[in-house]
Amino acid sequence: GGSYPQKNAEILSSQYGINLFLAGLLLTFAWAVHAVGISKSHLLSYLITLMLIQLLWMLWYLCRSCTQRRLIRDKDTHAGARWLRCGITLFAVITLILDSFKMGYYIDFSNCLSPTEGIFPVTHAVHTILQVYFLWCHAKDIIQSFKTLERFGVIHSVFTNLLLWTNGVLTESKHQLNEHKERLITLGFGNITIVLDDHAPQCNCTTTTLCSIFSQGIYYLYPFNIEYHILASTMLYVLWKNIGRKVEHHQQHKTPFKFHGITVGMIFGLIVLTSTIAIVVVYLIQIGRSKIKSELALTMFYLHAIFVLALMCTAGIVALLIYRLEDRSLDNSKNPARKLDAELLVGTAAGSWLLSWGSILAIICAQAHPKYTWYNLPYSVLVIIEKYIQNLFIIESVHREQEKVNDNIKTLRIVTISRGSTLSLAPSYKEIYNGRAARDSGEVPCLFKGSVCRRENDGHGSAKEEMNQENNSVIHSASDFSFYSRTSVTSSKRRVLKNIAVFLFLCNLSLWIPPAFGCRPEYDNGLEEIVFGFEPWIIVVNLAMPFSIFYRMHSAASLFEVNCKT
Repeated sequence: GGSYPQKNAEILSSQYGINLFLAGLLLTFAWAVHAVGISKSHLLSYLITLMLIQLLWMLWYLCRSCTQRRLIRDKDTHAGARWLRCGITLFAVITLILDSFKMGYYIDFSNCLSPTEGIFPVTHAVHTILQVYFLWCHAKDIIQSFKTLERFGVIHSVFTNLLLWTNGVLTESKHQLNEHKERLITLGFGNITIVLDDHAPQCNCTTTTLCSIFSQGIYYLYPFNIEYHILASTMLYVLWKNIGRKVEHHQQHKTPFKFHGITVGMIFGLIVLTSTIAIVVVYLIQIGRSKIKSELALTMFYLHAIFVLALMCTAGIVALLIYRLEDRSLDNSKNPARKLDAELLVGTAAGSWLLSWGSILAIICAQAHPKYTWYNLPYSVLVIIEKYIQNLFIIESVHREQEKVNDNIKTLRIVTISRGSTLSLAPSYKEIYNGRAARDSGEVPCLFKGSVCRRENDGHGSAKEEMNQENNSVIHSASDFSFYSRTSVTSSKRRVLKNIAVFLFLCNLSLWIPPAFGCRPEYDNGLEEIVFGFEPWIIVVNLAMPFSIFYRMHSAASLFEVNCKT
């Protein structure tokens, strides 16, 4: 009976959040298409209102937590990992720099901009600071009081961050689209109508140099702002799912990140990361300069991406084969954070799959094929395959139970008694005590601390004593050899898996950089626009690209966890 009203509260709060999000989404869309009567100030006013409501709720929650700080509260040890909170803090710091750029931009264009464009970055900066503090202190909380009110407060925060993420994605996409339209002319696609979607202020800047720095710098910082809000929304969603949850109390093993034994994966990953940064720099410089330079830039990008994706597929297959050779059970306990991670991996991968299948169909159906477009075919196929393999590896890794030390494994010190009653201590060994020695000798083995096991039967002859001593020595040697053989094999497998996880972690960071900073061949290829039409394909790219970008960052975070757990 007690769970029924709480289930209703969960349903009501989720519906409230969805309606909040849909209203903001429609307002964002109306501003994007220049709907009559809808301006940017209306959208920003709505977002400011949502942030102020969330600020009030967070302040109330923090004050109530301070008054109850002596109470022992349940915590979800899987939620809000330290590395995740460090990551969101880094993105938040860069977001604050973005807000300062927006403030400077507003000051320079204050004569023709709405006051909301000056209020928004200030409110957003305060919202960012308090939200990061809130997540650092309370991301692991399992709320058991004021549950109905807290559900509405947390879900409001989730969809507020999703709307801020949507606003950032749209603003950044419109900027990328304008640059893309200009570059298409250099590739020879003159039959596509080029109409720039300009939201620039209709007045002159007071300081030209500063305005240029602010306007250009804002769009280079947007990728970090986008990642910040999507990470915040996922952490808050886990907090919402944990409200009223009953947790089994068990010891959670800490899994710190260690650099030992991952040299190979680190070296290869850093090589991929460095080469990717170089490719992105050359791509952004060459694309749009001339038709030949643009085609060379696209060819260079595709060849590099094909090589990296092939390596990632190979590494993922090797890791899955190692898992098939092991016989370890999966952890199927209830875990909202782990479940959300798996759902986000598969859900956001659909964005890349959509773009890849669009490119494959365009290559098949197109009548003319420039040479560089053929490299798009293996690239698109490998994107699909690589995500299949990587998702399977990550999901299985986070669900595998960690190795536990068997209770039968003991640390023994072997004591041998010589004929002259002299005690000699052999080195310590780790062996499995399972009673076989007892059955072989007909006696019960004696385990002791700081004392000597005396013989129970003094009448035994010296010949039998020597024989038993030799048998025990053989048993100890065989058991010791067997234990260290198994340990060596397990250690080798673990070392290979850790190197694979680190390599894939750095590769996913590398593949996040190109689309996040404007290196998007899906825009510049041009073949898809001819087959599907310019506007339909651009809509598909603008919808799918944010999920594709988020997938890489989320995969990198998941692989970091896999490396710590392995």
